[in-house]
Amino acid sequence: MRSVEEEIRLRFPRVVMSLVMVLIFWIIGIFIPPTVRGFEVPGLNISAELFLWVISMGTAAVFLIRALADSVVLIDIAIDIIIKQLGIKDEKLPKKTAREVIYIIVIILVTTAVSPLVAALEKGSTASTVITYVALVLILVFIYDIGRSLYRIVEQKAELLADRLAKAAGKKGG
Repeated sequence: MRSVEEEIRLRFPRVVMSLVMVLIFWIIGIFIPPTVRGFEVPGLNISAELFLWVISMGTAAVFLIRALADSVVLIDIAIDIIIKQLGIKDEKLPKKTAREVIYIIVIILVTTAVSPLVAALEKGSTASTVITYVALVLILVFIYDIGRSLYRIVEQKAELLADRLAKAAGKKGG
């Protein structure tokens, strides 16, 4: 297992480079496909413009997934630091809850970014709708799990308070 410093030194440059590659392939996807407008890809019978756009966006998506995978580790490190700064001793449930809130935000951002791109494709409105519903289901699952985690936290604190009150009442009465 690597130390926090090693993880940051390893992952931060990879996130930055992956995001730079996403930007490069996104720019390629905007400017290069229009230069081959009117041509078809032999054997596939699709326009060269669409083909190049799909290839460039697919490559950008691969780098985006790599950036997100490395970002998850960096987010976990940041959550650990925040939880320690807040003085929360029971790390597992609050950490998990904070992580899931971040996942919900990421799902919303990715869905918002991807939906217009998918809608631009042929028959993209169906795919865009599917992406929206999948994101909604994932968000609902995370919200449910957050509720469950918060319930456990409150339940543990209530049991701790009840134990303290019982001990205090026992000392006064006995």
